[in-house]
Amino acid sequence: MRLWVSLTLLTALLPAGLSFALTTAKAPDDLTKVRASYRRPDSIPFPSSNPYSEAKSALGEMLFFDPLLSRSKTHSCASCHNPSLSWADGLPRAIGEDPKGLPLRAPTLIDVAFTEPLGWDGKFKDLESVAFGPIEAPANMNLPRAELVARLSAIPGYVDAFSHAFGDSAITPPRIEAALATFERSIVAGEAPFDRWIKGDETAISTSAKQGFELFNGKARCASCHNGPSFTDGSFQDIGVAKGHDIGRGVFFPTSVKLRYAFKTPTLRDVARRGPYMHDGSVGTLEQVVELYNKGGIDRPSRSPDIKPLSLTASEKNDLIAFLHTLTASPETPKVPTLPR
Repeated sequence: MRLWVSLTLLTALLPAGLSFALTTAKAPDDLTKVRASYRRPDSIPFPSSNPYSEAKSALGEMLFFDPLLSRSKTHSCASCHNPSLSWADGLPRAIGEDPKGLPLRAPTLIDVAFTEPLGWDGKFKDLESVAFGPIEAPANMNLPRAELVARLSAIPGYVDAFSHAFGDSAITPPRIEAALATFERSIVAGEAPFDRWIKGDETAISTSAKQGFELFNGKARCASCHNGPSFTDGSFQDIGVAKGHDIGRGVFFPTSVKLRYAFKTPTLRDVARRGPYMHDGSVGTLEQVVELYNKGGIDRPSRSPDIKPLSLTASEKNDLIAFLHTLTASPETPKVPTLPR
């Protein structure tokens, strides 16, 4: 069961005015329904086991930006999920305490509240399950939870913050997880030109981008997986790009043919600012991404049935890329909290 927190509690975190009238001059009924399906939600879902509170979110924000969460005290959650880089890190592979780096690209946290389960292979059932995965991983933040609890417990400012958020001063791993998850659920997409267009501003995006939207939902088949307000259905698909030992979701379902090399469908929010692409950062530009889908990827039994050669023309590719650019919001200056010491 989830609780839905009104935007009136989170006006600083969500785009304002997310209701809109839809108009179209072509195929009005069908296209209006399609456009409406991408309408931004009016609230953020919070689980009843971890309901929203301002104090808990503020504590989670401090923890998120605090390098005390890593053994060397040099890496924070924000090192891989930087708000200035659309809540990712802009690298092909994430880098933690081990300079050799991690095997996967850091996913953006934009709209993460709407896309559980989490992780490229879906190993985390919800946000409360995520925190100590990277914190304790030797190649990532490399800090045992007992040591983290001891570090935070030695700082009066954190003792006060936990007391304010939870009613008493006990600092425990579940409370660390709950606070981080509460803050992370507040990380949502900003208003992009696409959102202004489906509110009714026909000048918000170009004619080319509008044609790209029709391709996205039609010939290019993108909306088969990249649908809804966050432009992802949260599914796991083999799109015919992955190679090697990492078989994605298939590691948890070894007898499943279709889940071999299946990785999570990412949100396309802020996509123009989030290269390189794919779970392993192996595709550098949006143009290369579109070409990969146009060719249909590696033909193998696990490949999604929605992935097949598209025969897009050069003009259609340009229109599709023009549309993808409309999903990127204007950058905002991130606010970093004062950390207790």
